[in-house]
Amino acid sequence: MKKLGDLQVYQISLQLSDRAWKVYRQLPKQFQFEIGSQFLRAVDSIGANIAEGYGRYHYRDSMKFYYNARGSLWESKHWLLLLHKRDFLEEQEFNEFLNSVELLGKKLNNFIGRLKDAK
Repeated sequence: MKKLGDLQVYQISLQLSDRAWKVYRQLPKQFQFEIGSQFLRAVDSIGANIAEGYGRYHYRDSMKFYYNARGSLWESKHWLLLLHKRDFLEEQEFNEFLNSVELLGKKLNNFIGRLKDAK
């Protein structure tokens, strides 16, 4: 059985969390509290839900958390779009982050699909 740290979806989620932390720290203080903390919580929630799902014994419990991770991914994408729209992210940084989020979305969907097929 794989370790949590071996899961590619979890590794990518950790990379996104590191990247989100850098974005958060670059925001002016007042915006860290407002938009930044919501963005950071959403991104961090992706990996946290993957970890919690991985630690569950029953299939249904695990799947619930993987679906929550996918919901957090979409919430992260929302906050990322707002950060860009409100000129807190340069075009290149936004595009790179968005590409990573979309890659994780595909990987997470594939991960969920494989688990469903294996059941």
